[in-house]
Amino acid sequence: MRSLFQHSMFDTVLVANRGEIAVRVIRTLRALGVRSVAVYSDADADARHVREADTAVRIGPPPASESYLSVPALLEAAARTGAQAVHPGYGFLAENTAFAQACADAGLVFIGPPASAISLMGDKIRAKETVKAAGVPVVPGAADPELEAAARELGAPVLLKPSAGGGGKGMRLVRDLATLDDEIAAARREARSSFGDDTLLVERWIDRPRHIEIQVLADAHGNVVHLGERECSLQRRHQKIIEEAPSVLLTPEIRAAMGAAAVEAARSCGYVGAGTVEFIVPGVDPSSYYFMEMNTRLQVEHPVTELITGVDLVEWQLRVAAGEPLDFTQDDVRLDGWAIEARLCAEDPSRGFLPSGGTVLSLNEPQGNGVRTDSGLSEGTEVSSLYDPMLSKVIVHAKDRPTALRKLRAALAETVTLGVPTNAGFLRRLLAHPDVVTGALDTGLVERDAESLVPEGVPEEVYAAAAAVRLAALAPAPKDGWTDPFSRPSGWRLGGRPSPLPFPVRVSGREPVTVEAPAGARVTQTAVTVTVDGLVHHFHRAGNWLGRDGDSWHVLDHDPVEAALSGAKHGGADTLAAPMPGTVTVVKVAVGDEVEAGQSLLVVEAMKMEHVISAPHAGTVTELDVTPGTTVAMDRILAVVAPREEDTA
Repeated sequence: MRSLFQHSMFDTVLVANRGEIAVRVIRTLRALGVRSVAVYSDADADARHVREADTAVRIGPPPASESYLSVPALLEAAARTGAQAVHPGYGFLAENTAFAQACADAGLVFIGPPASAISLMGDKIRAKETVKAAGVPVVPGAADPELEAAARELGAPVLLKPSAGGGGKGMRLVRDLATLDDEIAAARREARSSFGDDTLLVERWIDRPRHIEIQVLADAHGNVVHLGERECSLQRRHQKIIEEAPSVLLTPEIRAAMGAAAVEAARSCGYVGAGTVEFIVPGVDPSSYYFMEMNTRLQVEHPVTELITGVDLVEWQLRVAAGEPLDFTQDDVRLDGWAIEARLCAEDPSRGFLPSGGTVLSLNEPQGNGVRTDSGLSEGTEVSSLYDPMLSKVIVHAKDRPTALRKLRAALAETVTLGVPTNAGFLRRLLAHPDVVTGALDTGLVERDAESLVPEGVPEEVYAAAAAVRLAALAPAPKDGWTDPFSRPSGWRLGGRPSPLPFPVRVSGREPVTVEAPAGARVTQTAVTVTVDGLVHHFHRAGNWLGRDGDSWHVLDHDPVEAALSGAKHGGADTLAAPMPGTVTVVKVAVGDEVEAGQSLLVVEAMKMEHVISAPHAGTVTELDVTPGTTVAMDRILAVVAPREEDTA
């Protein structure tokens, strides 16, 4: 499926993005012999996409979180490097009409649809009206300014969605209309933060729905095809975490009908390039599907479509943007085998999936033998709260679904990102869930069963491995090939039985414990092996980090005296600490205010996600150490609420 018209391909393309998508686009540019230009913020000066591009340009102005949104800086970078086209990736400005138009005005080719199509489909309200007129079924709903009235008329449950943007940002499921006002306010804040537009719409919520999308590809010569569907029903907080192609739900007849509807939706807005038409599908009746929205860009989950069709979507984005026609028709599209993708995110399942951060100390990303990892990581990468939490994607391709599930579980077990808590272990367990294995999926499955997929405590062998690391650190280095046996920390005593050394340690977010190192442990700079109750356990290691099978633990030394003094100073249970690294966006109280148990006091935002900090009990705010805009590290003290006297009597 390769075009013969290659004379108009670009010489230089600027990639207006970062992370794994920038690296992935650069890979195809290199394969086509096209010079790549990366852009970077100060926070990304040593990022992988910067190193892999042919050249890179620093963009501003600060703060770093806004650098990639600076249209003038991006256009200047393109001009300085002689770029003829701009690939926006996804996120940031990928679906920004003004940016697409600014590129055109500057004489640059925007590798995406026309600005008019972005504008039309980026406005979910107009998009629904347009595709409805083209005969595509849509979900009942309404938008601003009738939002609140329409929500109450539809009745709970309803789904609030930003009219601009996507990716689950700002989406709120409201099952109790008594909370509608608060949910609308929160949805507006997230939408404004993520997309610069707080316009909302409301839709009827379909319980136990399936999220199925169709990949479309259109050229500037009137040719439009679809490349089959992707099942994206496994979601958490409206964010996709596992995607697969094809879907176990669709018959060939329903696939053809949905594909035809997606093609009509693309035609209705004059679409050009790669795009995705998303449908909500009742699991009990897959023939009753409803248009949700169209994403006018490359999707995060595009690799699964590439693997089952053999079509490089980024290559065809480039070829179409260069004016080439598609050299294949709908009849040429064949689906081969099964592909499944898992999104690796910087988040801590043991702390309610709060965003995490840190420095990648040890990294292993499987590749080959049907496994593909798209990543922007490298050892030494600093993962901050400035950007989206997704770090990489692990994708597998196999002859059938059961094989693909097994291969992906194995690939996640091989994935190592010590230094930054991720959801890899959680995803492995999710892929073994009975309903996932049988294909009985819906968009609420993860939320319903998430707790059962997160281990309650820390395995005993983790503490044993941590103690072994500490014991090994006490051993003296050999001198001239010989070690004094009396200097070894073996616990040996004259005339008595050995007394093993106890080590007080704690896993971040857990209570401290005191453990002893098991006999016969093997410790190196990168690995630990211990035997507990006759079972041998192997761990990856980087400093005080241990990992296996996708899970990781940061095991810290614990000083009981220091901990006691710190607890006394900050009031113990009265203390409100930052649950994640981020920025305080809302402060609702002041020192001296009386508050009720559960009352919302502050809001911390990280990676475009909000977390509400509530009062642990009724009382008085005695300390408040932050203001809106304060950047906080995880576990930093935010406020202290002293309980009412009658509650402590």
